[in-house]
Amino acid sequence: MHYNWHMKTDKDISTAGRTAGQTAGRTADQAAGNPDDIRFMQFALEQAKLAASIGEVPIGAVVVCDGMLVSSAHNRREIDADPAAHAEFAALQQASRTLGRWRLTGCTVYVTLEPCLMCAGLMHQARIDRCVFGAFDPKAGALGTLYQVNSDPRLNHSFAVTPGICEQECSQLLSSFFAVLRANKANEKNGATP
Repeated sequence: MHYNWHMKTDKDISTAGRTAGQTAGRTADQAAGNPDDIRFMQFALEQAKLAASIGEVPIGAVVVCDGMLVSSAHNRREIDADPAAHAEFAALQQASRTLGRWRLTGCTVYVTLEPCLMCAGLMHQARIDRCVFGAFDPKAGALGTLYQVNSDPRLNHSFAVTPGICEQECSQLLSSFFAVLRANKANEKNGATP
């Protein structure tokens, strides 16, 4: 498995580096998380743990429509050798199949890491109502960190974003995964076995 290009440091997935606007713009409810958001993010975290258990970067996602969980997925890029096999991409595809429609109005995507440009673009194309994410992604985040795909006035659809739900747990899962990966790589380099 090849992760070198995407090896994140603890600083990369922490709250450090977040702009003042990103921190100041959060309401107390967003910082603490409302009960439904926390409950559904826990399902996304379960998916992320499944990804880690098969050697994938631990990112999980679920799609909720009208209060019901309609799909869940985790990263499968390495196993499927597919650059589009991101958790939220797969969860959106599965939700479309489950609901029998491509337009996912009324749906909220919960994902453990801020979506990249590709996944944020798919959320736009699917016409979701909202995305809730855990950890910020300073290297690829497209819903507030590097881009604001959800609210770009040049696009024909916008959607709400609730950042930082279960942020510490989401960040820790990623940090731990990459720490183990770096340790294993160092051991391989030094001739030791993990």
